[in-house]
Amino acid sequence: MAQAIFISMPEELSYVLITPHSIRKSRTGGILSRLISRTGLDLVQARMFAPGRELIEEYASIIVTATEPRHRRTQELIREYLFDRLLPNPAIDQGARPHAMLLVFAGENAVEKVYGVAGHIVHERTSGETVRDTYGDYVVDADGKILYFEPAILVPPDRESARKGLELWARHSDADGGLLPRPAPEGSGIEKTLVLIKPDNFRFPNLRPGGVIDVFSRTGLSIIGVKVHHMSVAQASEFYGPVLDALKVVMRERTGTLARLAIERELGIVLNDETQERLADLIGPISARQHWETIVQFMAGARPSDCPPDQRETPGSEKCVALVYQGVDAVRKIRDVLGPTDPSKAPPGSIRREFGQTMMVNAAHASDSADNARREMEIVRIEENNLKAFVESFYREH
Repeated sequence: MAQAIFISMPEELSYVLITPHSIRKSRTGGILSRLISRTGLDLVQARMFAPGRELIEEYASIIVTATEPRHRRTQELIREYLFDRLLPNPAIDQGARPHAMLLVFAGENAVEKVYGVAGHIVHERTSGETVRDTYGDYVVDADGKILYFEPAILVPPDRESARKGLELWARHSDADGGLLPRPAPEGSGIEKTLVLIKPDNFRFPNLRPGGVIDVFSRTGLSIIGVKVHHMSVAQASEFYGPVLDALKVVMRERTGTLARLAIERELGIVLNDETQERLADLIGPISARQHWETIVQFMAGARPSDCPPDQRETPGSEKCVALVYQGVDAVRKIRDVLGPTDPSKAPPGSIRREFGQTMMVNAAHASDSADNARREMEIVRIEENNLKAFVESFYREH
């Protein structure tokens, strides 16, 4: 059963639907960067969709509502686009449903801010300032006949449209949304892997979350799942359980050596190797546990030792974005562009070199094997549908 996440209820919601064309051209990261940094809004939900005909028909019906001819023509253009590009096209999609990504933003004047950053849908007059100016296309001939139209994203123009759109997509979010793997023949080398864009990217509205996705797009892999996730202490503890075992090994030798040096320096006595080993056995596990609890706190917002048992399963205060990538040799390709755990040792151009700060605050996590990807996806409940409960609860309160 899906859990709704409510840290605090926002004043207003808006949404952005990233079109299949934008996803196919790896423009998702650039679009997200523009939306977060320019609006200052909070990204609260995200879900992949492979829309069916019923969803598209209902969506088209709530879009085409204008009575003024100029606006109605624009809406008709969008309606045509929906049927042409969001339903399967055998020439492009080989019968598979196109994938779109729904992003939900929250904050003051969310609809107006998103609409402004999206930009005009036709005849853009700016120079790269808006999403559509940068990523969309509207090409006409000398007679004004439309030769090519690509809006890049679809957004609601007003609060009522936002409500209707969100309620519609939420209602279809189980049947038409979720984890959407592409069919893969046996022995093709196709893998799925998990990426977490870590909480340090969401401390304030900035380009970083989209920038991280932009670098991952260099792999040529497909995004088949996305979720805004608040890890509980229980989830973070399970997720980083293997790290605790590794820290016990690493910290034992390190703390034994440091403890011996400190005692010899402060007390002026000389210790033997046997005493150092005993210090390592005593202090190493304590140090490892402290470091591990700091990691859990970074991801979930609370230390396990400070968290009451009845709150261990409660979604935490820290936000991350979980993404599932699919493709040939996906695990290795994602790890290559991510870079090593220590940002100072990561190669130029890698995510951790460009966006990381320390071994913990290092921008993103990626599964290190296909088996671990399956384990980690289960822990973060990547197939869980938070969108539906969130939207329903918001509009009950508003």
